[in-house]
Amino acid sequence: MVLEVAFLHVIPGREAEFEAAFAKASTIIAAMHGYRSHRLDRCIEVTNKYLLLVQWEALEDHTVGFRSSDAYTEWKALLHHFYDPFPTVEHFTPVLANEQRQAE
Repeated sequence: MVLEVAFLHVIPGREAEFEAAFAKASTIIAAMHGYRSHRLDRCIEVTNKYLLLVQWEALEDHTVGFRSSDAYTEWKALLHHFYDPFPTVEHFTPVLANEQRQAE
């Protein structure tokens, strides 16, 4: 498993528009080969800053499969004009995990 991590700095005042576009873009990435899950979190202290986490089966599923696809062209058209500056994307692999469930 590979975790894609990106901090997204959205142009101030365009957060609602970005979130609506991201909801549409979510269906694009979710349909890709090797995709496992994703989440988008908004920063509390800096309201135009977001954290994007995407889990892929393998690095190449993101860097080659997704980024060289027609779907990525659609993803870019929906989202890339919101970023200032353009985000840096990094990839991580698990070292240690401790997941606890809260009592229901």
